[in-house]
Amino acid sequence: MTHATTPVLIIHGGSGVVRRDMTPAKEKAVRAAMTKALLDGYAQLKAGKPALDAVTTAITVLEDDSNFNAGKGSVFTHDGKNEMDAAIMDGDTLRAGSVAAVHRVKNPILLARAVMEHSSHVMLVGDGAEAFAKEQGITLVDPSYFRTEERWQQLQKALKEDAAKQPHADLETAKHFGTVGAVALDSDGHLAAGTSTGGMNDKRWGRVGDSPIIGAGTYANAQCAVSGTGWGEFYIRTVAAHEICMKVSMLNEPIQRAAAEVINQEIPSMGGNGGAIALDSDGHIAMPFNTDGMYRGWIGADGVPHVAIYDDEPDPSNQTPAPATSSAQD
Repeated sequence: MTHATTPVLIIHGGSGVVRRDMTPAKEKAVRAAMTKALLDGYAQLKAGKPALDAVTTAITVLEDDSNFNAGKGSVFTHDGKNEMDAAIMDGDTLRAGSVAAVHRVKNPILLARAVMEHSSHVMLVGDGAEAFAKEQGITLVDPSYFRTEERWQQLQKALKEDAAKQPHADLETAKHFGTVGAVALDSDGHLAAGTSTGGMNDKRWGRVGDSPIIGAGTYANAQCAVSGTGWGEFYIRTVAAHEICMKVSMLNEPIQRAAAEVINQEIPSMGGNGGAIALDSDGHIAMPFNTDGMYRGWIGADGVPHVAIYDDEPDPSNQTPAPATSSAQD
């Protein structure tokens, strides 16, 4: 198999961005955090480390920043708790690890990787996942670590609307898109993908979305890597990340078209929305989304981190891929 000689790293910090709600200070902080995630992750690739290391490093930076709904910035459940999910997958071996509904794990992506590398399982949840984290030396923190005033006030607003049997009045409270993720291609041509999330604000009954479900919000194989950010129930029902990669690896579709067909056609046709980042083994990038914006960033051959937020900012996937033809077969 041929592969790109130059490593590539792509990250996202969630879709559903609303321009009018973004203060200059928040925008500056978000762009700075994403730039750091890109530089730290890409440093792993430039040092010859595997794509898994770049993905883990980049996501850890975003989990540690309260501007993103993952790790430190996770939203609250209806019961006033933080329940976090994460997953990681190695495209070269198809190994994967994920965790769901953890409350005390400082960096859920590190625990997901430990599940992949040091257990015989793919997914661990709740108390069992945290017991495994303790065995593996993964940092556990008091739940108060995850409390931020912004997220707490979002929950209080949602609870008042729940009590009045009103729909959530603003997208920031109601949205389903809060996630961080990364996909990477290393110098050996191997791909990896990872995703981490605090879930939905005001969620109930131990709800788990697509992020920790291999094939739904996170997937990687030898030809393609995807991390999603959107309304998880629809990503689960379409097995979105896996479907994108099957279009690439089995149908030989360009990754931009494959990703756009799933994210901007199939999911919206069912009533869902969101975005994704995708990368193929030749280093081609796709970043489709159908909301006002998506926190996204990439770094590649030029070694310069690029960050975009809104739908009118250019990125490597802004160019519309050519439509499929009846003779487009390999």
